[in-house]
Amino acid sequence: MPQALWGTRVSASTVTDLNQKIYKQIEQWCQQPLVGDFPYVFPGWSVAEAQLGRRGEKRLGADGDWRCAERLSADPGGERRRKEDEASWTEFLRGLKGRGLKGVELLVSDKCLGLVENVVDFYPEAKWQRCVIHFYRNVWTAVPTGKVKQVATMLKAIHAQEDAEAAKQRACLVVEKLRAMKLARAAEIVENGIAETLSYYSMPPNTGAVCEPTTRWNG
Repeated sequence: MPQALWGTRVSASTVTDLNQKIYKQIEQWCQQPLVGDFPYVFPGWSVAEAQLGRRGEKRLGADGDWRCAERLSADPGGERRRKEDEASWTEFLRGLKGRGLKGVELLVSDKCLGLVENVVDFYPEAKWQRCVIHFYRNVWTAVPTGKVKQVATMLKAIHAQEDAEAAKQRACLVVEKLRAMKLARAAEIVENGIAETLSYYSMPPNTGAVCEPTTRWNG
């Protein structure tokens, strides 16, 4: 792999030395103070790092304008990714809080209980939003491959409604249709979990809350 990247053979010790230097720089960066408010926070995983987003003067929006997104922390060793338990998320959120993370209004993530249970302790006034992409994938586990595209269209229609009440009504219709399609388990997942994906409706328009940030930017 090093030879493929750099075009020359590199010894294992050289790679180790470079990794140690890089990790030290990342660790220093992870300790820098966070200045200003971060209304929308997106803990997500891309390979072995945590990515979070910030809304600046412009909205962090679902229209693809992610220029105001800012990465706040990373987990280069992948330790937190391997665990994702309550203790590791407590440590993570405590670290962000200690560095000055404030103004959090909405936190979007998958349904990792270790994280969800901790949000209220550190940011009691913030709302939690279940990542819609993760939710869709959860529903698709109960859908035959040949029907995934059809069900995906049905699910996206829920989150395209003008307000939360309309979205809930649409979700009821989707549940009925899934049952008519003999997809009882998928219908149950939607019925029991859809409310967790609608928190963004209480935020200003175009917050991008229904999106998974790692699908938009990786830099």
